[in-house]
Order: sequence, then C-alpha cells, then structure tokens
Amino acid sequence: MGTPDFSVPVLKAIIAAGHELVAVYTRAPKPAGRRGLDLTPSPVQAAAESFGLKVFSPKTLRTDEEAALFRSHAADVAVVVAYGLILPKPILDAPAKGCLNLHGSLLPRWRGAAPIQRAIMAGDAESGVMVMRMEEGLDTGPVGATARVAITPDMTAGELHDQLSLSGADLMVQALAALAGDRLTFIPQAEEGVIYAQKIDKAEARIDWSKPAHEVHNIIRGLSPFPGAFFEADFGKGLERVKVLRSTCAEGRGAPGTALDDALLIACGDGAIRLIEVQRSGKAPMQAQDFLRGTKVAAGATL
Repeated sequence: MGTPDFSVPVLKAIIAAGHELVAVYTRAPKPAGRRGLDLTPSPVQAAAESFGLKVFSPKTLRTDEEAALFRSHAADVAVVVAYGLILPKPILDAPAKGCLNLHGSLLPRWRGAAPIQRAIMAGDAESGVMVMRMEEGLDTGPVGATARVAITPDMTAGELHDQLSLSGADLMVQALAALAGDRLTFIPQAEEGVIYAQKIDKAEARIDWSKPAHEVHNIIRGLSPFPGAFFEADFGKGLERVKVLRSTCAEGRGAPGTALDDALLIACGDGAIRLIEVQRSGKAPMQAQDFLRGTKVAAGATL
C-alpha cells in the first residue's frame, strides 16, 4: 500500500525477495492535461502494473464493502509506505500478522506528513527509516526495525528522500524475513521527544533573509526540490520569483538580503549564504554561474 516515488523501491524489493503480493493499493490516478481529462497513475501503480500485479485505488477504506474486499485477499501482512489514506481498524486488523509501516524518520521525532523536509529544516544531523506495527494513532505504533542515515551539512530533502527510500527497501525486506520466522520484536516508542511534522505551508517557502544564515540554508535545502524556497527581485523586467534549490553557508556580513559580491553571496540576519543552484519562473534549474550569465546581480543589489 503506497503511492509516491518513495514507495517504489520497497515494492520492487519485496518482489525481488520472492514474496507473493496478493494486491497493491494506491491512491486513485490524478487528472492531468489542460482539461484534466487524462489520468496519471501513481508511481506505485505504474510499477505494480509493469509486474502484472492487481491494483486497487479506492477513494476510502472506511466502508464495509472495502473492508470485506481487503479481508478477501487473506494477506499475511500489509506493507504500508506513504499510502496517503487512513487505515481504519477493520483494515488494520485484517492481515494475520498486522500492518507494517515504513516511516521516514527516527520516531517519535517527526511523526506525520513531512518528516524528511522537517528534519532538514530543523537542522537535524541524522534521520532514518523505521518499520513499525501500525495502530490507530498517527505513527504511534511500536518499532521493529531501524536504519539510520546521516544528514550532511548541504544535503537537500530530495537527496535524503532518495537515501531513505533505498534504505527503507532493504530494511523492510529484512523485517519481513524476521516476521516470517517470528523473530521480529517490537519496542514501544519513547514517550518523550514526540514532534509532529506538519505539512509544508506555502508561506514557509518565502525566504526571510533576516534569519541567521544557517536557518535560511536549512529552509532552502529542506524545501528542495519541492516546493522550493524562493525570493523575489527586479532584474529590469518587473518583480520576478526565483527558487533557490541549493546553497551553502559562507562568510560575510551586511544588510539582510543584500548581495555582498557579484557571485550570489547574500547577507542574512547573521552571516551569509552562497546560492549554488536556482530556478527562474518557467525555466529549468541552473547553476548560479549560468544564471549570472543572463542576469546581473551586482554587489549591493537587494533580493
């Protein structure tokens, strides 16, 4: 049971390990195209169908009919990875060995919707994936397996996402092997250190240069590649929005938002950051030097 790219390596790893998948559940295809008439299947649906697997995409699992259908699969276990729908108790109770969820944080820190982005935005030095047995609470179940991943100083959310996805695929295969041999031990989560990873609000994406450089840097990399932290500036054709996809902390002081040189060293409330990769509206991402070939940002310019 999964939907986005993050879930696909787990699906493929389960298949490669020789497990029998009796069903794949994913979110319904989204409308696409100018008129919304085309339907785009989720990454999990596309991967599952390439293996000839049966795919189900109910809008809800809260009906008696969906619960009965789910029970009819007679599954030993359900593997849930970023599925996107809440699993009610009849669904949680249906598999003989329960439902295992792969979560992209070191629980109980960063329960909820955006654990990968929030870990980087908070400046965490470490993240990880955990396999937990699901219960009705939000990411509250006991943990059966853990894999840790270091967050390097300039790592983006996209890079951490990919590492956690691959680590999670290996971890889930290990957990399923242990579960099959009755060797998977679940430990309750700690009661202290609970933090919820709220969904990213669009208002958070606007860069506030008055914040310290390390905080600005963490916001930029935590929101890269999506939705992308941004600033606005007038390059001679009116106010334009520019996303910053990669940056690094650097030496420098000045009025917040002021360019300190001709190579996108920008002053923050304390310290400065160097912009490494940016994206103009409607354009592809580009390195800073390529951006500067077509757009002059001289020392003293204000973003």
